[in-house]
Amino acid sequence: MIFRTNFVRPSRAREWRWAWRDRKAGPEAGSALDRIEREGERLNEMIGQLLTLTRLESGTHGLEHTGIDLSRLLQDIADDADFEARGRNRSVQVVRDEPTSIKGAPEMIHSAIENVVRNAVRHTAEGSAVEVSLSSESRNGDRMALVSVRDHGQGVPEEVIKEIFRPFYRVEPDRDRKTGGAGLGLSIAARAVRLHHGTIKAFNANDGGLVVEIRLPSGYPQITQKEK
Repeated sequence: MIFRTNFVRPSRAREWRWAWRDRKAGPEAGSALDRIEREGERLNEMIGQLLTLTRLESGTHGLEHTGIDLSRLLQDIADDADFEARGRNRSVQVVRDEPTSIKGAPEMIHSAIENVVRNAVRHTAEGSAVEVSLSSESRNGDRMALVSVRDHGQGVPEEVIKEIFRPFYRVEPDRDRKTGGAGLGLSIAARAVRLHHGTIKAFNANDGGLVVEIRLPSGYPQITQKEK
């Protein structure tokens, strides 16, 4: 999960906004306070993501290594993301759900998939659906779980597509600022996946949009602090 902080409280910003409106400060004041509220929420998210990334990079996560029902976890993430996406005239759909389990740290796997799905929601076109799928495959005799997340946005220029997993990297800074992205979600996902001896990659779909694929082995050695 993403850590939360109390550095900025969005609820306080909302209180200020309504107080100013009650005093008939005018639409300009209301608009300014709306922006303050959005910036406060964005700052809270960024601080939380920074804490998560620092925790992963330090190798001091201290999370339990246990069995994970990926099918159930993916459905929970999709349901939560869909609820929020519908407020922006978008949706999240699970288009394939093959019962699959792995071993690992549930909190880290949840964070990895959630960040990829939320990134897709930010960039998919209005009125479109983010498509999420879960399947299993065999590679060189090893069983792998495959999580695929596809949006229907503008995609990413081919020359920079490998850069999107770097911390703070933004393809279009102005667009990401408007959608709330801090440029950390995909880097958190990549780090969590690597700690589970998995892989993550992104590519543009032939008919538009970005596809992110996460592959995780069904069995692997215990995660250690030396896995960096």
